[in-house]
Amino acid sequence: MANQIYKATVQYAGDEFFIGTTPSGHAQTIDTKGTRKSAPTPMEMLLVSVAACTAADVISILEKKRQNVSDYKIEIKGERREEYPQAFVKFHVHHIVYGRDVSKQSVAQAIELSDTKYCSVAATVRPTAEIQTSFEIIEN
Repeated sequence: MANQIYKATVQYAGDEFFIGTTPSGHAQTIDTKGTRKSAPTPMEMLLVSVAACTAADVISILEKKRQNVSDYKIEIKGERREEYPQAFVKFHVHHIVYGRDVSKQSVAQAIELSDTKYCSVAATVRPTAEIQTSFEIIEN
Protein backbone atom coordinates (compact mmCIF):
# COMPACT_ATOMS: atom_id res chain seq x y z
CA MET A 1 0.00 0.00 0.00
CA ALA A 2 1.46 3.38 -1.01
CA ASN A 3 1.79 6.28 1.40
CA GLN A 4 -0.60 9.19 0.94
CA ILE A 5 1.01 12.38 -0.32
CA TYR A 6 -0.27 15.79 0.82
CA LYS A 7 0.72 19.08 -0.78
CA ALA A 8 0.35 22.50 0.78
CA THR A 9 1.81 25.86 -0.17
CA VAL A 10 3.10 28.78 1.87
CA GLN A 11 3.40 32.12 0.07
CA TYR A 12 5.28 35.10 1.50
CA ALA A 13 2.93 38.10 1.81
CA GLY A 14 5.44 40.66 3.14
CA ASP A 15 6.19 42.06 6.59
CA GLU A 16 6.62 38.59 8.14
CA PHE A 17 3.16 37.46 6.99
CA PHE A 18 2.60 34.26 5.03
CA ILE A 19 -0.48 32.69 3.47
CA GLY A 20 -0.64 28.94 3.93
CA THR A 21 -2.95 26.97 1.67
CA THR A 22 -3.90 23.49 2.80
CA PRO A 23 -4.27 20.48 0.51
CA SER A 24 -8.05 21.03 0.64
CA GLY A 25 -7.63 24.60 -0.60
CA HIS A 26 -8.26 26.53 2.63
CA ALA A 27 -6.09 29.59 3.14
CA GLN A 28 -4.72 30.63 6.54
CA THR A 29 -2.79 33.79 7.34
CA ILE A 30 0.35 33.08 9.36
CA ASP A 31 2.17 35.77 11.35
CA THR A 32 5.80 35.03 12.17
CA LYS A 33 6.31 38.33 13.98
CA GLY A 34 5.30 37.01 17.40
CA THR A 35 4.77 40.40 19.05
CA ARG A 36 2.17 41.58 16.52
CA LYS A 37 -0.36 38.78 17.16
CA SER A 38 -2.31 39.48 13.96
CA ALA A 39 -2.61 35.80 12.99
CA PRO A 40 -1.48 32.49 14.48
CA THR A 41 2.18 31.57 14.42
CA PRO A 42 3.25 28.16 13.12
CA MET A 43 3.80 26.94 16.70
CA GLU A 44 0.34 28.14 17.76
CA MET A 45 -1.17 26.22 14.85
CA LEU A 46 0.73 23.10 15.93
CA LEU A 47 -0.65 23.47 19.46
CA VAL A 48 -4.20 23.77 18.13
CA SER A 49 -3.59 20.87 15.71
CA VAL A 50 -2.68 18.51 18.56
CA ALA A 51 -5.87 19.50 20.40
CA ALA A 52 -8.13 19.39 17.34
CA CYS A 53 -6.90 15.97 16.25
CA THR A 54 -7.56 14.32 19.59
CA ALA A 55 -10.83 16.25 20.04
CA ALA A 56 -12.21 14.84 16.79
CA ASP A 57 -11.31 11.32 17.89
CA VAL A 58 -12.63 11.61 21.43
CA ILE A 59 -16.01 13.12 20.53
CA SER A 60 -16.49 10.54 17.78
CA ILE A 61 -15.72 7.67 20.16
CA LEU A 62 -18.00 9.08 22.87
CA GLU A 63 -20.83 9.41 20.35
CA LYS A 64 -20.30 5.78 19.27
CA LYS A 65 -20.43 4.79 22.95
CA ARG A 66 -23.76 6.64 23.13
CA GLN A 67 -22.59 8.98 25.86
CA ASN A 68 -24.91 11.90 26.57
CA VAL A 69 -22.37 14.67 25.83
CA SER A 70 -23.85 18.17 25.57
CA ASP A 71 -20.57 20.06 25.10
CA TYR A 72 -16.88 19.31 24.90
CA LYS A 73 -13.67 21.30 24.78
CA ILE A 74 -9.94 20.89 25.21
CA GLU A 75 -7.53 23.18 26.99
CA ILE A 76 -3.98 22.51 25.83
CA LYS A 77 -0.69 23.80 27.17
CA GLY A 78 2.60 23.37 25.40
CA GLU A 79 6.03 23.67 26.99
CA ARG A 80 8.85 24.81 24.72
CA ARG A 81 12.61 24.68 25.06
CA GLU A 82 14.33 27.96 25.91
CA GLU A 83 17.24 27.27 23.57
CA TYR A 84 16.96 27.06 19.79
CA PRO A 85 15.26 25.36 18.19
CA GLN A 86 12.49 26.25 20.63
CA ALA A 87 10.63 23.02 20.01
CA PHE A 88 7.73 21.80 22.10
CA VAL A 89 8.95 19.24 24.62
CA LYS A 90 5.70 18.64 26.48
CA PHE A 91 1.99 19.01 25.90
CA HIS A 92 -0.72 18.80 28.51
CA VAL A 93 -4.11 18.06 26.98
CA HIS A 94 -7.05 18.60 29.34
CA HIS A 95 -10.41 17.30 28.10
CA ILE A 96 -13.55 18.89 29.54
CA VAL A 97 -16.71 16.89 28.87
CA TYR A 98 -20.13 18.26 29.69
CA GLY A 99 -23.16 16.03 29.84
CA ARG A 100 -25.46 13.84 31.83
CA ASP A 101 -24.35 10.51 33.30
CA VAL A 102 -21.20 10.45 31.19
CA SER A 103 -19.11 7.41 32.08
CA LYS A 104 -15.61 8.15 33.39
CA GLN A 105 -14.46 4.84 31.95
CA SER A 106 -15.80 5.75 28.49
CA VAL A 107 -14.02 9.11 28.54
CA ALA A 108 -10.75 7.53 29.72
CA GLN A 109 -10.98 4.85 27.01
CA ALA A 110 -11.76 7.42 24.30
CA ILE A 111 -8.76 9.53 25.29
CA GLU A 112 -6.50 6.47 25.44
CA LEU A 113 -7.60 5.28 21.99
CA SER A 114 -7.04 8.71 20.50
CA ASP A 115 -3.67 9.10 22.20
CA THR A 116 -2.28 5.68 21.31
CA LYS A 117 -4.04 4.68 18.09
CA TYR A 118 -5.93 7.33 16.13
CA CYS A 119 -4.49 10.85 16.51
CA SER A 120 -2.00 11.35 13.67
CA VAL A 121 -0.80 14.71 14.98
CA ALA A 122 0.02 13.23 18.39
CA ALA A 123 1.83 10.37 16.69
CA THR A 124 3.85 12.90 14.71
CA VAL A 125 4.97 14.98 17.72
CA ARG A 126 5.30 12.17 20.26
CA PRO A 127 8.85 11.13 19.30
CA THR A 128 10.14 14.52 20.48
CA ALA A 129 7.48 15.74 22.93
CA GLU A 130 5.77 14.15 25.91
CA ILE A 131 1.97 14.21 25.84
CA GLN A 132 0.11 14.18 29.15
CA THR A 133 -3.66 13.98 29.32
CA SER A 134 -6.31 14.62 31.94
CA PHE A 135 -10.05 15.07 31.93
CA GLU A 136 -13.01 16.24 33.89
CA ILE A 137 -16.70 15.60 33.47
CA ILE A 138 -19.13 18.38 34.30
CA GLU A 139 -22.70 17.26 34.87
CA ASN A 140 -25.32 19.51 33.34
